[in-house]
Amino acid sequence: MVARCGSDRGLKGGRREHRAARRADCSPKMKILLVAVASLVVIEIEAHPGWSTYPGFQDRRGNNPGHGWGYPQRIEQQNNKLNTDIEWVCQNPRTNDIMSSSDRTLLNAFREINGMADRINLPKTIVDRANTLFKQVHDGKNLKGRANDAIASACLYIACRQEGVPRTFKEICAVSKISKKEIGRCFKLILKALETSVDLITTGDFMSRFCSNLGLPNMVQRAATHIARKAVEIDIVPGRSPISVAAAAIYMASQASEDKRSQKEIGDTAGVADVTIRQSYKLMYPHASQLFPEDFRFATPIDQLPQM
Repeated sequence: MVARCGSDRGLKGGRREHRAARRADCSPKMKILLVAVASLVVIEIEAHPGWSTYPGFQDRRGNNPGHGWGYPQRIEQQNNKLNTDIEWVCQNPRTNDIMSSSDRTLLNAFREINGMADRINLPKTIVDRANTLFKQVHDGKNLKGRANDAIASACLYIACRQEGVPRTFKEICAVSKISKKEIGRCFKLILKALETSVDLITTGDFMSRFCSNLGLPNMVQRAATHIARKAVEIDIVPGRSPISVAAAAIYMASQASEDKRSQKEIGDTAGVADVTIRQSYKLMYPHASQLFPEDFRFATPIDQLPQM
């Protein structure tokens, strides 16, 4: 149920009675949901003397509630041990002074983070961590001058990595309105400001998801994982990002199997350019015989794999 502030002016007959009866159900100290933002917000409403009343209507205890919704209200955020109290009063249906600018910023950011997470199917644990990070940055006033949406996007990116389910910058960009460059800047600033860190990403962090999205069988996924790991171990892809190495390994494994995927298909899934895949693949191709697992069943022999 969403608490609404407003007048019954203009409502006729049954509609007025229905609206008033709904308000009358809100008895003193009753807890109701204000905004469904990742299960964050709960309101505690306390009755206040001296309000005008609804003639003829009573609450469940036989009391007549106030007309003005001038309740002192308290929002409790129960988000990963956050205990932020936001005091606000809605004294007039037409006022915008429902909550402070700072509190409104937090709720808007939480809503943005939750929306982005929903669009890429991230669990609540990541949403909670991202919200915690945003609040720490907001309270510390560490990133003045940066857009809140950019900070929220960077917090979600960091939360994914800290929770062990990393997403690429491009994946976060796809569900936000912020450029990869700006998210990257905020990412570095947040790590520095909060004196926190993230684990280094590896090719294995993305392999399962990329192969699944490409509809590749387990045999190809296992081969791609082995190829990428071996390429890093024997140091033939120095300076290449884990994402580009993973994409090139998937390309090599799929081209050797019956389930071939193009550079474009893999690039679209991994969020990397075709040329990026080619550059990593070119480094790996001369060592292909060392990269494949011994039990891999080739549909296309190594000497017939694409050459760049």
